[in-house]
Amino acid sequence: MPKPDSLQGSLDLLVLKILSRRPRLHGYAIMAAIGEMSEEVLKVEEGSLYPALHRMEEAGWIRAKWITKENGRRARIYEVTAAGTKQLEAEESRWQAVTGAVNRVLKMA
Repeated sequence: MPKPDSLQGSLDLLVLKILSRRPRLHGYAIMAAIGEMSEEVLKVEEGSLYPALHRMEEAGWIRAKWITKENGRRARIYEVTAAGTKQLEAEESRWQAVTGAVNRVLKMA
């Protein structure tokens, strides 16, 4: 199993993809979605996710807003912006190129 910090290079891609499919999620729901969609192979720690969300918000890739849930608790939810959609496309393209190259090397070895 990969260590949580092994996601560092792909965390932006994963978060942007999750939010593009499921807008208006809060941080814990993003972590849960990554775990669920990866069949629990990938795990994201709060200490990695929240700084990444903050950085992506500063870059203009996502926007955040506070809401009050039915139970009265406040939650910060996130959505992908137009710039985030462009970034997601770039990240996906880069990821496809890298994984394709790694697969070619693995097949040769």
